[in-house]
Amino acid sequence: MTNQAPFLVFGATGAIGQALSRSLAADGHRLHLAARDAPALAALGQELSATTSPFDALDDASIAATVTAASAEGAGIAGLAWCVGSIVLKPLARATAADFADAYRLNVIGAALAIKAAQAALAQAKGAVLLFSSVAAGQGFPQHSVIASAKGAVEALSLSLAAELAPNVRVNCIAPSLTRSKMAAAFLSNPSLEKAMDAMHPLGRIGAPDDAAALGAFLLGPKAGWITGQIVGVDGGRGSLRVKA
Repeated sequence: MTNQAPFLVFGATGAIGQALSRSLAADGHRLHLAARDAPALAALGQELSATTSPFDALDDASIAATVTAASAEGAGIAGLAWCVGSIVLKPLARATAADFADAYRLNVIGAALAIKAAQAALAQAKGAVLLFSSVAAGQGFPQHSVIASAKGAVEALSLSLAAELAPNVRVNCIAPSLTRSKMAAAFLSNPSLEKAMDAMHPLGRIGAPDDAAALGAFLLGPKAGWITGQIVGVDGGRGSLRVKA
């Protein structure tokens, strides 16, 4: 077990990050978990017998140090998941340059720097990368210009790196719809609003963290060894289907 290359999960204490970490652990994979919330991270690390690194997604040195810690035993990195993200919804008239820059920095630049720092370790272990976009990147939703533009860039980054890092490293991306989490709490603040959000999805409900995590664990694992450069919707059908009005 000590020689097994770990899976590095950034944003491990978020809803999808936790679900993904637990799914990988259930499959017997060794984990190195990273998150900003140090107490929650420590508790999750203890639960899953994982090593941990508190980190700041907006600090380049912190990202690099986390990768160094994850690969310290010299076995490489079997997989890297960037489960760090944001939801910034506002009309363009109220959006600022800082809103756009911050969303891009967190969702795109942070992911790119993490992969850059881990590139050699990922190649050593013939590893995989998992990024997260949003159904909004491929759909025209009002008040989504800030986050949709950043997530669209995540999809472009995924495709570019899938080509550049092949054949040694696979890169895929999941595009979820609204998923039950702390970030989504404002959209689920009352039963009628939640019911309306459910109805926007052909499968009749919003997402659960395990929905995205199940596919994420598969894409990171060896059974997906011939899959790369894919943007996969885990969105209850919202990205491609329309229900009756």
